[in-house]
Amino acid sequence: MSERLTEAFDFFDGLVDGQADAWDLAGRIPVELLRTAGARGLLCAEVAPAHGGPGLSSRDNGELTAHVGSRCSSLRSVMTSQGMAAWTIQRLANADQSAALLPQLVSGQLAAVGFSEPGAGSDLSTMSTRIKLDGDSVVLDGRKMWVTGARYADLLIVFGQCEGGAAAVVVPASTPGVRVEPVADPMGCRAAGHANIHFDSVRLPASSVLGSPGLPLPLLVTTALAYGRMSVAWGCVGILRACRNAAALHAKSRTQFGKPLSEHQLVARHLAELFIAEQVATQACAHASSCWDAGSPDMVVATVLAKHVSATNAATGAATAVQVLASAAAQDGHVVARAYRDAKLMEIIEGTSEICQLILAQHAVATAQ
Repeated sequence: MSERLTEAFDFFDGLVDGQADAWDLAGRIPVELLRTAGARGLLCAEVAPAHGGPGLSSRDNGELTAHVGSRCSSLRSVMTSQGMAAWTIQRLANADQSAALLPQLVSGQLAAVGFSEPGAGSDLSTMSTRIKLDGDSVVLDGRKMWVTGARYADLLIVFGQCEGGAAAVVVPASTPGVRVEPVADPMGCRAAGHANIHFDSVRLPASSVLGSPGLPLPLLVTTALAYGRMSVAWGCVGILRACRNAAALHAKSRTQFGKPLSEHQLVARHLAELFIAEQVATQACAHASSCWDAGSPDMVVATVLAKHVSATNAATGAATAVQVLASAAAQDGHVVARAYRDAKLMEIIEGTSEICQLILAQHAVATAQ
């Protein structure tokens, strides 16, 4: 591990410092801590040094994401949101927009990305948010829901339909007509700042549109979702590491029927399954990151595979950890109870398990010989 990555691990360990359960119960991470991490460039660490970022590879950023995910999935979710925003800007913005926006995202400004709507979840083609060109301005109307990190965000990247196709627009959260409503009592990642956002005749400079308007919606959405899926996948590796560690520590210290739980064969099987799940997810993520770093044409499928494998393994693994710890993990405020709720959410966000399976099935058919 590089010295830079070790320093980042240590920084986040000090930032969390045993507070993850308290953040989860309170439903909020202190925003000043998020800005501190953001000012180090660690919330979107793949941003290049030319824009003030650390310029980590996908593999190194993945390991950092997993480490943070093992400490606090809500904090990791904010990283995913910030990283998606940065990745979208890098892919869609023109040079002037990138030069203006990316340095903000590595200097303490916080960002969130809005896709889903009340009537547009997995099928984003039914998106009803409208971005209307009006001279040297654009007018934004619509609603987004379950936007991770929106409660903390200074900037919102919003996807919507516009004349001739679709567009992504950068919206300062303080703009008149923007109303952010925190999601009350989310099941998982409770401190990740999930919010629903209303846009009521929000007028912005035309330069707020990233790149050119009228691009194909699938291109825009896939661009941002690819990063989100990779980040969630590595975050699920972190969930599995936390669950495996907690279950193993409990099983070797807890005695039942005259011997440690870890020496009971059925419990040992659970520990083995957790270890296998963690290793399989790690390898799937490592392969996907290698494809990213190499610019491989297999990148898209490898990313979907990593997200699906990691999320399903995390959900199953967290349930297994609860089984091993039993009542010790059956209340809020315990890392495994938190992981159990957080992991299930990972099977839904950035493409449900079913959507991932459909994509993988289509790939299997397309490559059949």
